[in-house]
Amino acid sequence: MSSVRHFLSVTDLAPHEVREVIARGRALKAGERSQALAGKSIAILFEKPSLRTKLSFEVGINRLGGHPIYFSEDEIGLGIREPVQDVARVMSRMADAVIIRTFSHALIEEFASAATIPVVNALTDGEHPCQTLADLQTIEECRGSLNDVKVAYIGDGNNVAASLALGLASTGGRLTIASPPGYELPEEISADAGEINAKSGGSLKQIVDPIEAVRDADIVYTDVWTSMGQEAERQVRLAAFEGYQVNPELLDHAPDGVRFMHDLPAHPGEEISDGMLTDPRSIVFDQAENRLHAQAGLMHFLFSGA
Repeated sequence: MSSVRHFLSVTDLAPHEVREVIARGRALKAGERSQALAGKSIAILFEKPSLRTKLSFEVGINRLGGHPIYFSEDEIGLGIREPVQDVARVMSRMADAVIIRTFSHALIEEFASAATIPVVNALTDGEHPCQTLADLQTIEECRGSLNDVKVAYIGDGNNVAASLALGLASTGGRLTIASPPGYELPEEISADAGEINAKSGGSLKQIVDPIEAVRDADIVYTDVWTSMGQEAERQVRLAAFEGYQVNPELLDHAPDGVRFMHDLPAHPGEEISDGMLTDPRSIVFDQAENRLHAQAGLMHFLFSGA
């Protein structure tokens, strides 16, 4: 059996490993030094535009002593210019890991099936697991613990929500998602999170009313209503999500001490009101910075153990 570890989904880490990666990320953020990637070349293959993901991986790989090599969509043409599995086999002969940001989750699974080096999901339409590692690190820093944290996610049951549901289940958190009908989490994600919650003591509840969702929340989280690749649905989605904006009035229904999170980029005037990113309750930019540290913790884990 191959010993190569991929990270395509939050569930590729056991619950205790999720906590180990977060702990390593926090240690690296606090100044601990590591050369876990010394002499390693890490391919970064992006089919979607990025700010935080590209910057955080390139900086993190360099800090761990590695060498990032970036490929844009046009340079590779996955599945168009060259078959996906052929690219995986070639990169496995030359690089030490591959970080992929693409549209189709099926594509990254096909790539990983042929790769003999670690493959890391930097975002697909199915999951955004690296974002969740940063989210969990941010919540732990803010609250001092992940135990029994209550998170209200307001909006689309998209890839960010899917990974968040699995991550909070792994750490025993309590997640309430408020979405309009038809925009809930995929059934398979709900089922997977339910199985994990049964062991961890966490919970997942999906409702319609955003005010009800935030009433006992420690964290209120939202994401864009229209993700990349869904531009043709924008007007339909704007209508469907009317009343789901996160704004100061909604946060006022939450307990004192609530904190606001958003994975960025944001669309003020849509899923958030103007000024929410710098509201005193916002920890959005701490969350953005933690992409660097959590992903460095993940890379350290994949190559040397936490």
